[in-house]
Amino acid sequence: MDRFAAMRLFVRVAELGSFSAVAQQMGVARSVVTRQVAALEQHLGCKLMARSTRSLTLTSAGAAYLEKCRVILNLVEAAETDIASERQTPRGPIRISLPLSFGVKRVAPLLLEFARRHPEVTLDMDYSDRRVNLIEEGIDLSIRVTRQLASGDVARRLGGCVNRVVAAPDYLARHGSPRHPRELAHHAFLGYTLSNSMVSFDIDGQLLNVPVRPQLTANNGEVLAEAAAQGMGITSQPDFIVEDWLASGRLEVILRDFAMPPLGVYALLPGNKQIPHRVRVLLEFLAERMG
Repeated sequence: MDRFAAMRLFVRVAELGSFSAVAQQMGVARSVVTRQVAALEQHLGCKLMARSTRSLTLTSAGAAYLEKCRVILNLVEAAETDIASERQTPRGPIRISLPLSFGVKRVAPLLLEFARRHPEVTLDMDYSDRRVNLIEEGIDLSIRVTRQLASGDVARRLGGCVNRVVAAPDYLARHGSPRHPRELAHHAFLGYTLSNSMVSFDIDGQLLNVPVRPQLTANNGEVLAEAAAQGMGITSQPDFIVEDWLASGRLEVILRDFAMPPLGVYALLPGNKQIPHRVRVLLEFLAERMG
């Protein structure tokens, strides 16, 4: 039995709460995972997990062993990372999750440059606006644009951007231009799916949340900007989404005197895990180029 491999499998099973999920992620049969954990239990002479048809829970010995395994495996990975760092040649796979619009427009050119510089690194890029679970999905690095991080996020700020409230000249000619954020409640609004029908402004250091009535919702800002350009309503989008529409004159900024809370661009990392050398090199590259 490869004890370190068995310990890694045990940690993965404990984190995901499922032998099947770990087997699927690794591309092996479920029996391979169960045999490894069973061999580890036999070696230790105690049960680490209580199994049933519907659930899997750690025993008291398993919970204590899990924490020690994490410490040991982090030390092992740190030692291996130090050796890799000394070689100065990043190599191996990196799975990275990116938001669709920002990822394609701003990050993709940087990732392609990074791939050309480091041909021994293989990048697996997943473009989606959904929030991914880095540990469950085996993601090494996630780029997110958000106003506020979630509790427990392990992140590094790479930069920022600003939101703009925009509408088509045709819409404003037909319905008038709001002079105060509260007037948005009387307009057709094109809202981002996760915004909870609220638009936020920073007025004299105080956060003003304005309720709006979505005429249309979508989980992608490009769609909402196009709908606004067609005169369907008002929308609030980051500058990297609306810049082309503003330059063409199809959209114009309104409520210029009212600032919106800034958005941060963050690199999110799996918690409680030593960053592999190849991921650290990519992180430093993105921080330098996007900062």
